[in-house]
Amino acid sequence: MLETAIDIFNDGEQMMRLQRTGVILNTEHHDACVAFYRDVLALSVMFEKQDGDFRLTCLDFGGAYLMVETGGVARPEGKGVAENATKLRFNVADLEETLGTLRSRGIEASIERHDWGATINIFDPDGNRVGLREEDEFRRQAGAGHSRR
Repeated sequence: MLETAIDIFNDGEQMMRLQRTGVILNTEHHDACVAFYRDVLALSVMFEKQDGDFRLTCLDFGGAYLMVETGGVARPEGKGVAENATKLRFNVADLEETLGTLRSRGIEASIERHDWGATINIFDPDGNRVGLREEDEFRRQAGAGHSRR
């Protein structure tokens, strides 16, 4: 959770006070996706809810939340950008160590190197895109960009 609220302004006028951010991920294979985010990526469960066929599991997503819900469509071999324009990004302390952890948990993965940094790109059980990257590289890249408004 955000330590303090963030005030959002537009032309000097306060529009809202942001308390928390999150992502809702609709899945076809709810249990398998929850297990992936909980057991492979080590997100802790905040709460769960079921109402008939509808299910949701809310996980802590680095201070935000990832709410895994039913109602999605799976493509276990992986969804492309056209099918899933969003990629969940996890910044980690050590990409090599993370690669070893993923492999020890049965995930086939490799590090892809780019001129802007290195990433590991994998799919969850529904084929949703997931990327991992070193936090230090991200901070360097963000520091070289434009300052926040």
